[in-house]
Amino acid sequence: MHRLAVLTSGGDASGMNAAIRAVVRTAIYMDMEVYGVRQGFAGLIEDNLVQMNAGSVADIIQRGGTILQTSRSDHFKTLEGRQKATRNLINRGIENLVVIGGEGSLRGAYHISRLGINVIGIPATIDNDIVFTRSIGFDTAVNTVLDAINRIRDTASSHGRNFIIEVMGRDCGEVALAAGVAGGAESILIPEIETDINAVIDKINQGSNRGKLHSIIIVAEGVYPPLELRDIIEKRTGHDTRITILGHTQRGGSPTAQDRILASCMGKAAVELIASPKHNQMVASDGKHIFSIPLQEVINGAKTLDLEMFEIARMLSI
Repeated sequence: MHRLAVLTSGGDASGMNAAIRAVVRTAIYMDMEVYGVRQGFAGLIEDNLVQMNAGSVADIIQRGGTILQTSRSDHFKTLEGRQKATRNLINRGIENLVVIGGEGSLRGAYHISRLGINVIGIPATIDNDIVFTRSIGFDTAVNTVLDAINRIRDTASSHGRNFIIEVMGRDCGEVALAAGVAGGAESILIPEIETDINAVIDKINQGSNRGKLHSIIIVAEGVYPPLELRDIIEKRTGHDTRITILGHTQRGGSPTAQDRILASCMGKAAVELIASPKHNQMVASDGKHIFSIPLQEVINGAKTLDLEMFEIARMLSI
């Protein structure tokens, strides 16, 4: 009988619970024993595992966050920590591990796979920065930001103000770009494109010259200090400008239908990979098909932003 454990690691993303549910129920359907690891890799080091059944994952598909909880573990970054985690699995007769998380989690998954455990990764991060695939949680995060843009635009229009909206994405502008295009933002500042303050000012002035009373500027965190950007805009345009930082509101909330479906398909595929000859894979999706990529290729790859989307945003915001 196959035995497997499942954990969530790194930053939480809406849809993780749907993925846990799919892993657990698919494993039970295929006559496997399945264990949940509490608090990610830290819990694996502390042997914090519990056997799960179909009832363990009842009524969680609609919930954000993760019922298994998550953490970041410095100890797991050491060889000693990874060896201890591996021994805990082996002592329980568990030879397979499903890791649900982002880039750092999948890197940890690869390192533990080199110690003799068959590890299957499921990409789950709002940043959508994992190569070869779309990630669980991204669609929900984008829709959360989009809802905020819609609400802020109402008050921006009513008061004739500019608004700077800071979103998550210090190293990846996927959320900012997707939400900015969908929300009709006048300017989008992301780490992949060098910031051009003159272009931002020109967009605001062009709109003002044709009678537009407000502008929305989306900024990925860390790209440009919001307070400094506000001061520049007010000084050079004379328009009142406000700042909204969305922060961790982008992580939580009930997952969208798209994230629930993606998580369910990926969770099922992860367990099927355990029953197959393929080892140490990441489940991936191109939006139409589910397939797998070796973990080693994933951690050595680098995701590139679709710059055509940025060009669309630039052209449509005239």
